[in-house]
Amino acid sequence: MRRRDFLAALAFSTTSAGLLSACGADGSDPAQAPVPAPVDPQRLAGVTLRVGDQKGNARSLLHSAGLDDFPYTVQWATFPSGPPLLEAVSADAIDLGGVGNTPPLFAAAAGANIKIVAAAKGNVASDALVVLPNSPLRGRDQLRGRKIAVSKGSSAHGQILLTLRAAGLTPNDVELVYLQPSDALGAFRQGSVDAWAIWDPYFSQIQLESGARVIADGQGTANGLSFQVAGTKALADAGRNTAIADYLVRLARAQRFSDANREQRAQAWSADTGLPIEVTRRATDLGPDLPVPLDDSVIRSEQELADAFVAVKEIPRPFQFAEFVDTRFANQLATAG
Repeated sequence: MRRRDFLAALAFSTTSAGLLSACGADGSDPAQAPVPAPVDPQRLAGVTLRVGDQKGNARSLLHSAGLDDFPYTVQWATFPSGPPLLEAVSADAIDLGGVGNTPPLFAAAAGANIKIVAAAKGNVASDALVVLPNSPLRGRDQLRGRKIAVSKGSSAHGQILLTLRAAGLTPNDVELVYLQPSDALGAFRQGSVDAWAIWDPYFSQIQLESGARVIADGQGTANGLSFQVAGTKALADAGRNTAIADYLVRLARAQRFSDANREQRAQAWSADTGLPIEVTRRATDLGPDLPVPLDDSVIRSEQELADAFVAVKEIPRPFQFAEFVDTRFANQLATAG
């Protein structure tokens, strides 16, 4: 399909799919934000889409697949982790961005102006709790009373909660030290904390640079989900809504491309971020995030994680994750090649 025809079809399907998904059996769905009329593809050149990224992840992913020839302007903003990225989305400082499975829970509990619009699932081996090579800790059952560095509200925060629960512990049995990755890296190397809950590319980086040893990962506990999250104001804007639809389709295609072309993906990631190729190659070899439907099983899994945070009072109030899900782009994503 020619690019012009593809954009025209995309603009039409954005409205038709969105309107269909916005109406349930009774003709309405309170979780669905209004879907604006599509913008003529010829006018997308006047649209700017502000995209939040972490360590060049999405930007280099799209570039490696040759899918960054956007018919609109993309302004990239880099964040150290998911929580500050979602703060920017909610404040309409950016339009959308990708995060792990936990940041949307904290944002939703705070009543943020966000909607989860796409989902992916990846490896859970890099959702890891690591210690220095000379640490006496050998397993999660030895964590009681230990200091654990973690970025509050990040996917690593969710993973440490599940790791502790699997060991019969709660956050009250350890000392969680809330640090962003750059600060946590220094604290970990200096031995100021006993362990670090982390994700890639930081996970691969600390293993290669410091010989960090894994004492627990997400296997058997984590759901491996990640999300694209958009702001409600961006979704209500005709131009940005159309651009978001195009962006999500491109991202889904790039995720599939990266699975079949891992070395190309690693090279682009390294070039974009300045990370050593050994780090990006190791992270890429663990496996990419691949698109999955934003369906009931995803919502149920996230609700279970949210309830686990509420149970230990890490999140102060219960809420329904489904109220922050918007499936207007489901049809296009289901057919994205």
